[in-house]
Amino acid sequence: GVAISTYAKYCYNKLQKAALTGAKKGLKKPNIEEIRHAKNAVFNPSMFGSSLQDIVAMQKERYPDRQLPWVQTRLSEEVLALNGDQTEGIFRVPGDIDEVNALKLQVDQWKIPTGLEDPHVPASLLKLWYRELEEPLIPHEFYERCISHYESPEAAIAVVHSLPRINKMVLCYLIRFLQVFVQPANVAVTKMDVNNLAMVMAPNCLRCQSDDPRVIFENTRKEMSFIRVLIQHLDTSFMEGVL
Repeated sequence: GVAISTYAKYCYNKLQKAALTGAKKGLKKPNIEEIRHAKNAVFNPSMFGSSLQDIVAMQKERYPDRQLPWVQTRLSEEVLALNGDQTEGIFRVPGDIDEVNALKLQVDQWKIPTGLEDPHVPASLLKLWYRELEEPLIPHEFYERCISHYESPEAAIAVVHSLPRINKMVLCYLIRFLQVFVQPANVAVTKMDVNNLAMVMAPNCLRCQSDDPRVIFENTRKEMSFIRVLIQHLDTSFMEGVL
């Protein structure tokens, strides 16, 4: 009883995304569960590749009081539960791609399986979630302000506080999470200092829309600097206990 146009629109959007990002990566072919999930995806939208507003709307029935996306907070908690803050190369070293794909399927069914052992797996999926947001975490209309104020803590913080509320909350949660990893005792083990964390996280927060390689190259440095400034200077104490 679903209009063909609904399927057509869904498939068109998926094809557009595949053209940009490529097909599913990994050594394993899709299993039965993945195929069943893909067939039903038009009725049960994924938490990956959706907008923040849609993700919050999806979880309203299950988690009516949550201010933040469940997928963001649970994956972040899982990274820490698996001692990700004591794991060398966290966020830089990719998790096994087939394990990441399997976890993604579980998360889209509102589950985090017990028995996970490698913190690189939820860390990789968390980065993927940020990267695949329909609109970047820091929306396009704020991009120029970010790369113009990449060296000024006051101006960078002002940009954060001018974001739409859901974007501001999600970004501040992310920065507070990263501030755990830049504690000297953790950096000594992970080898991921503030520069390394900013390098791996900036592309998941900001998206340059230029096709000019020179502009992309120059802006990459500014994007990294902007995120680094936030990790070092943004007061995220107001996020204490917020879920």
